Amino acid sequence: MTGLWVILAIVVLLALAFVASYNRFVRQRNLVQESWRQIDVELKRRHDLIPNLVETVRGYATQERTVLQAVTDARASAMQTAASGVAAQAQAETQLGRALGNLFAVAENYPDLKSSQNFLALQQQLAETEDRIAAGRRFYNNNVRALNTRVEAFPSSIIAGMFGFTKADYFEVDDAAERAPVNVDFSSLGGSPAAQPPQSGQQPG
Repeated sequence: MTGLWVILAIVVLLALAFVASYNRFVRQRNLVQESWRQIDVELKRRHDLIPNLVETVRGYATQERTVLQAVTDARASAMQTAASGVAAQAQAETQLGRALGNLFAVAENYPDLKSSQNFLALQQQLAETEDRIAAGRRFYNNNVRALNTRVEAFPSSIIAGMFGFTKADYFEVDDAAERAPVNVDFSSLGGSPAAQPPQSGQQPG
């Protein structure tokens, strides 16, 4: 009789562990999804700022059509890729970051543009947005790492296989592209020192 109770106790413990593991997977998956939504909000804010930035630059540098068109095209591509998954979105956002970097490099050749209050305000808003994207990216990737580790590790991999929990994609953006458009320089106005771009975390990121 004692042996039966031991067996029952073991079965109950295994069932409880099974349920606990499943519920943890659910929480981790939801956390990954929620942290991605936070990034998505900031990416959309970034996309919304770009048309005003392009028009402001156009007013001072009408001959820079190629650079301006590249930013416009990269923005359109990033917006269209939003429904294609995290990996595709990251690649599109990297291209957009590079296009913005080229645009800000061109702006250095136009002193009147660099001192424009509207241009500086847009630069500052982009800097703040990029900072939030970088922070959100680190948070998201940490959650992805935790989920993916449990999907691969034993015995949680058994639960993952039984209920269709799969690995999530990291949001990996080229660091140089991410930093390029967010260097805000107020030196032309005699203001505070240039704001430093946000530093990216450790990869994967």
